[in-house]
Amino acid sequence: MAAPHVLALPFPAQGHIIPLMQLSHRLVEHGIEVTFVNTEANHTLVLDAMAANGAGCPSLDGIRLVGVPDGLADGDDRKDLGKLVDALSQHMPCYLEELVGRIEASGGTKISWLVADEGMGWAFEVAKKLGIRAACFWTGSAAFLASMLRIPQLIQDGVIDEKGWPKRQETFQFAPGMPPLHTSHLSWNNAGAPKDQPAIFQLVVRNNEAKDLAEVTVCNSFGDAEPAAFKLYPDILPVGPLFADVQFKKPVGQFLPEDARCLEWLDAWPDRSVVYVAFGSFTVFNPHQFEELALGLELTGRPFLWVVRPDFVAGLSKPWLDEFQRRVGDSGLIVSWCPQQQVLAHRAVACFVSHCGWNSTMEGVRNGVPFLCWPYFTDQFQNESYICNVWRTGLAVVRGADGVVTKEELSGKVERVIGDEGIRERVGALRDAARRSIAEGGSSHENFKKFVELLIIP
Repeated sequence: MAAPHVLALPFPAQGHIIPLMQLSHRLVEHGIEVTFVNTEANHTLVLDAMAANGAGCPSLDGIRLVGVPDGLADGDDRKDLGKLVDALSQHMPCYLEELVGRIEASGGTKISWLVADEGMGWAFEVAKKLGIRAACFWTGSAAFLASMLRIPQLIQDGVIDEKGWPKRQETFQFAPGMPPLHTSHLSWNNAGAPKDQPAIFQLVVRNNEAKDLAEVTVCNSFGDAEPAAFKLYPDILPVGPLFADVQFKKPVGQFLPEDARCLEWLDAWPDRSVVYVAFGSFTVFNPHQFEELALGLELTGRPFLWVVRPDFVAGLSKPWLDEFQRRVGDSGLIVSWCPQQQVLAHRAVACFVSHCGWNSTMEGVRNGVPFLCWPYFTDQFQNESYICNVWRTGLAVVRGADGVVTKEELSGKVERVIGDEGIRERVGALRDAARRSIAEGGSSHENFKKFVELLIIP
C-alpha cells in the first residue's frame, strides 16, 4: 500500500507556516509523504532563507516544497490582511485545483488528505469537490478558536453586532478558567486597518462554516494549558507544543536567515541573566517607541538579545542607533532574526519580552521562560490574558496616556518578572506539564498518534 500523501496548506504568514511545517516533519517521521504549499511569494522567501542558513531541499526529507500564486501583484503589500484574504479566497481555489491535477498527472502519489489552516477555509470546499479527505489545523490557542466559533452566541448575547463590532465595553469569559477578554480586544477587530475589518470578519464567519467539512481539527496546544477550552470543545485535538526535532536542525519555513552567532553570545552569560526581546513577524514600532524600548533595555543594566527585523521600524535615526549600540557595547546584541527555539532553551535567558504570538507563547512555555507581554494585534491580547490572568507566568506592560510604553515601565517590569518567585514556580510547573504532554504516553503524544492513524487508515 502506498504511503498517504498529505497536501499541507498554511495561511500565508510566518506564524502560520512554522507550526504546520513542524507538524509536517512529524508526519514524515511516520511514513507520510507531504507536499507543502506556500504562496509563490512566501515560497521564494523560505527557499532563500534556507539557502542562507546552509540548508538545501534534501534536508527536508519527505517534504516537497511548492508555490502557487496568491492573486496579488508583485508590488502589493502582503501584510495588508484585508487585501490578502480577499485575493486568497478569489484566486487560490483554482490554483490549488490545478496543483492537485499536476501532481496526479505527473504520476506522483495521489493526494489522500488535505491538512489546511483554518484560515484557508475555502480549501476545504476544494477538497470536497476533488474527493480529498480534509483535516483542519489551528495554529493558535483553543480559546482563540472558541472566540471565533462563539460569534453567533456573542451576537445573540448582545456583546457584538452582526458586523462583529462590540456593542458594549466590558471584559467577559466564555467559561471559568478561560482567559478573560475585553471586547476592545476581539481578534477580528484588531487585525489591521478599520477599513479591512468587514473583509476579515466575513472571512472568519465563512471559515467557521467551511471548517465543518474537515473530519478533525488539531491544534498547537496541550490539555493542561487550556483545560476549560478543551472541555468546551472536546473534539479539538491538542498535539502541541509542536517542534520539528529535538536538535532544532530541520528547516521550519523561516522567511529570514537566522543569525546563529547569538547562541555563542549567549554562552558567555550567566544562567538567567539575559533579557530576550522579539516581536514576531508583523509588529512594527514608530521611532519614538523604538527608542523608549532601547533605553528601557539599557536602563535594566542587564544583557539583552533583541530581534529587530529590517521592517520593524521606519524612519529611525541611524546615528541614534549607532550611538546606542556604542553605549551598550557587548552587553546588547541586536540581530535581524534568530533561532528562537534554541534561544529560549538556553540557560542564560531570564525572561522573554514578547508580542505574545501563540508560537512564541508555546515555545516560552515549553522552555520555562517567564514573559513580559507586549501584544500587538489579533489573538495576542487573549494570549497575554492566558499568561497574566490564568497561568500567571508573566506580567504585561502598561501604556501611558499617549500610548507609549516608557523606558521606566519596561525596565521596572523586567525586574519584577525576573525577581518574582511565584512566577518562577508557576513557569516551572507549566513547563513540566508541557513536556509531559509530548512525552511517550502524554496527552498530546497520544492525540498525535490518533491523528496519524486517521491519515494512514484508508
